[in-house]
Amino acid sequence: VVQEFTTWCGMEINVKKTFLLVIDKDRKRRESMPAPDLRINGERLKTLDINDACRYLGYWGTGNGDMSATREVVREKARVARDLIKSHPLTPELSAELFAQKGIGAFRFSAALIEWSQSELESLQKIWVQAYKNAWHMPWSSAN
Repeated sequence: VVQEFTTWCGMEINVKKTFLLVIDKDRKRRESMPAPDLRINGERLKTLDINDACRYLGYWGTGNGDMSATREVVREKARVARDLIKSHPLTPELSAELFAQKGIGAFRFSAALIEWSQSELESLQKIWVQAYKNAWHMPWSSAN
């Protein structure tokens, strides 16, 4: 059915980016029944374990609802953006704007759906403060 639809509409499926994730909260049933052998254009889809994180609509999570991978992606994007503006040639205002778009944008996208603990938010805030200090060429040890 999938191949007929994709042929009809001219869509191609990248099998390397397509996964099978069986979501079933009944652990005994999940363990007793093998995942179906699904193929697209003759290629078998990789089956993910319910605890493996995968990307879906911009969010990273597991089949059992664990979204900690999304939180780690957000933290990593903030760290990369923070380090990007270290020793930058931009004005402080431009580098702060660059960080806000790259480092804070990922958090804004996820914040409405992903729960963050207070300690996770404080850890993220620390990265953000360091980034703004980078933007203004201030040492991280300076007062907040």
